Amino acid sequence: MPSVLPLGDPAPSDGLLPAQAADGAARRAFGLYVHIPFCAVRCGYCDFNTYTATELGGGASQDAYASTAISEVEFAAKALKGSGLPDRPLGTVFFGGGTPTLLPAQDLARILTAAIGQWGLAPGAEVTTEANPDSVTPESLRLLAHAGFTRISFGMQSAVPHVLKVLDRTHTPSRVPQVVQWAREAGLAVSLDLIYGTPGESLEDWRYSLETALSYGPDHISAYALIVEDGTKLAAQIRRGEVPQIDDDDHAAKYELADELITAAGLGWYEVSNWSRTPGQACRHNLAYWRGDDWWGIGPGAHSHVGGVRWWNVKHPTAYAGRLANGVSPAAGRETLDAETRNVERIMLEARLSSGLEVAGLGASGRHAVAGLIADGLVDPAPAFQGRLVLTLKGRLLADAVVRRILPD
Repeated sequence: MPSVLPLGDPAPSDGLLPAQAADGAARRAFGLYVHIPFCAVRCGYCDFNTYTATELGGGASQDAYASTAISEVEFAAKALKGSGLPDRPLGTVFFGGGTPTLLPAQDLARILTAAIGQWGLAPGAEVTTEANPDSVTPESLRLLAHAGFTRISFGMQSAVPHVLKVLDRTHTPSRVPQVVQWAREAGLAVSLDLIYGTPGESLEDWRYSLETALSYGPDHISAYALIVEDGTKLAAQIRRGEVPQIDDDDHAAKYELADELITAAGLGWYEVSNWSRTPGQACRHNLAYWRGDDWWGIGPGAHSHVGGVRWWNVKHPTAYAGRLANGVSPAAGRETLDAETRNVERIMLEARLSSGLEVAGLGASGRHAVAGLIADGLVDPAPAFQGRLVLTLKGRLLADAVVRRILPD
C-alpha cells in the first residue's frame, strides 16, 4: 500500500495560511500540481498514493473525480485570496499520478480550464501530464493540446520486455515510438521516463533501453534508480529471494552509462536525474520544487508549499471527496518551516542542479568543505572558483554525501 503521510500540526478547516506565507510571494513563481490517483494495475515497485478500481471503496469514483478536483481548485483560490496572497498566474501545471490519462481527456481539460479560470496562465506557461504509453490515443492527445497542455511525460521505464515484466508495466515496447509520434503530431513536447537497476536488468539491457529511447528524439529524459520501498510487491519478492537484491555498484555503472549516452545524443543534465535537449526544455515545474517556489497540490495525498508552509491532503479518494463536499479543507496536516530548515532544504535541492548553489550562501563549515570536495573530484573547480558549487559526474553519484559535507553543523 502507499506510504503513510508525514506527521504535522492540525490544518485549519478553512485552509487559510499564516501571514508568513504571503511574505515575498510576488517574487515567487506559482504552480499547480494535480494528482490523479488511479492506475489500471499497481506496479510492483510503486509506493505512490494510487488505487486500482478494485481498491476503491464506496464514494470514490473516477467518473466524479474531475468535479471533485475542480472543487479543490475553487477552494484553493478562495483560501489563497483570504490569506492575503497576491494574484499570480500559473507558471506551470503538472498532472501526475497514478496515471492521469486513465481519466478521459475531456476531464483533464475540465480541470485545467477551471484552474486557468481561477488564476490564468503566465505567458509561455508549461502544462504537463504524465501518461502510460497504453493510455493515450491520437484523439486524446489532440484534445489535451487544444485544451492548453504543452508537454507529455511518458512512463517508458525500459525497452526490454523481461524488465517491464518485473516492474509490472502493462505496455509493450513497440507502443512507445507510436505514442511519441502522436504527441509530436499534436504539438506536444515529449519527455521519456526511464528506470534503471531493476532486478535482472543487465548493463546491456540498460544500454539498449537508453539507445532505444534516444532514437525517438525526446526533448527530455528522466532516468531514476529503482528504489525498493517497504511494503511493495517488489520488496516482498526480494525478501523471498524470487528476484535479486538491488546493487549500488550496478546503479552507479548504469548512471554513468546513462550520462554518457544521453550527453552524446545532445541532451545536457540540469538535475542529477534529468536531462533536456535545451535549457528551455527542462521541466520547469520540477525546477520550481527544487528552487522552493510556491505550488498548490490538488488531489488525495497531494502536497503543497507556499512561503515556507507545507501541507498534505488526506490520502484516500473517498475521504478527500467527502471533505470537499462538506466545504472544508482536504488537508490532513501541515508544518511551518523555520528559516534554518528552509536553508537546509535549499542546500539539499540546489546542490543537485547543474546551476549549482552559491558558496557564499553556505555556513562557515560548508564553505571550508569546498576545497576538500574539489580535491576529492566531487565539485567542479572552475565554477567553484567563481563562487558556485557544481557537482562533477562523480559528485552526482555521491550527491547525498556531498550535501552532508556542506550542511551546517
